[in-house]
Amino acid sequence: MKTVTCIEDLRQMHRRRAPKMFYDYVDSGSWTQSTYLANESDLQGLKFRQRVAIDVSARSTQMPMLGQMLPMPVALAPTGLTGMQYADGEILAAKAAASFGVPFTLSTMSICSIEDVAENTDKPFWFQLYVMRDRDFVRRLVERAKAAKCSALMLTLDLQLMGQRHKDIKNGLSAPPRLTMKNILNMMTKPAWCMGMLGTKRRQFRNIVGHVDGIDDMASLAEWTTGQFDTSLNWEDVAAIRKQWDGPFILKGILDVEDAKTAASLGVDAVVVSNHGGRQLDGTCSAIKMLPQIVDAIGKSTEVWMDSGIRSGQDVLRAVALGAKGTLIGRAFLYGLGAMGEQGVTKALEIIQKELDTTLGLCGQNDLAKVGPDILLR
Repeated sequence: MKTVTCIEDLRQMHRRRAPKMFYDYVDSGSWTQSTYLANESDLQGLKFRQRVAIDVSARSTQMPMLGQMLPMPVALAPTGLTGMQYADGEILAAKAAASFGVPFTLSTMSICSIEDVAENTDKPFWFQLYVMRDRDFVRRLVERAKAAKCSALMLTLDLQLMGQRHKDIKNGLSAPPRLTMKNILNMMTKPAWCMGMLGTKRRQFRNIVGHVDGIDDMASLAEWTTGQFDTSLNWEDVAAIRKQWDGPFILKGILDVEDAKTAASLGVDAVVVSNHGGRQLDGTCSAIKMLPQIVDAIGKSTEVWMDSGIRSGQDVLRAVALGAKGTLIGRAFLYGLGAMGEQGVTKALEIIQKELDTTLGLCGQNDLAKVGPDILLR
């Protein structure tokens, strides 16, 4: 087996192992992909100050998120179709996260259901909610998350309209994949993936199938899903969901200072500065560019986290230096999952923590929680 030393190694393995439509779903953005590319390049543009002759023998990457001390301030982001990258992917990722000691967030658009993950893991996980037009379904989703003892609810706000993702459209993305000649030929080159999928019953959006009347096949599911993302979603809806959920409440998809202030006024526990990994509004700015402004606006009252573009422990350190109290990784753990299943997710987390710890020391720092913008070159 190839020696894996970085997230890029896992990405290449994932690309070889998973069917094209599912790999492309992970590794692409919307429209011209300018925002998707800027997320990474703007992080890379932040340069560290190298410091020497400082005792860094007592380093710690620990930081709390939502009051829980973690080995590093990283949580697994909610990602749709995770169970199509590797059979039972959400369950495996949740297990890897729990063993490592970081939170896992299950997406509404997951392949494994809330109940699937709860039945196959022994530690609480977070649940991410999309607001659908069927508000009774949304209410029941939240109640199911409560019943599964999910320890936090994350409401994503930046998917009222679907950003146009050219690769997904051209690939005819669906779960399970349609048995066209093109798809069959591609899947024939991915035998390990096919064997995994044949060995599981989880191949559809199981948070939806069986929980909505009339959804019993791929066609009816696709029709229902297409029309369900609610363009009328507003702050009153957010406040109502906040009242329904009595635990930690997180808002994801904040990229504007005024929106951040409104979110903070509702008493949320954390906001995630995010542009959906460059998959929604192409042409907007990177998440790291907006992070300091949002931290300045609400950081004293609300935890400010960041996702979109984080591919390394160095990126985690850059975000913390600019005020983030936590980060979420999506593609980085999906590459690991697609490459090696649960073992690959663990490997991705190990890589990120090692990079974070090493860079912390080379910057002359011992305590990640005390890091500020002075570790960066201005």
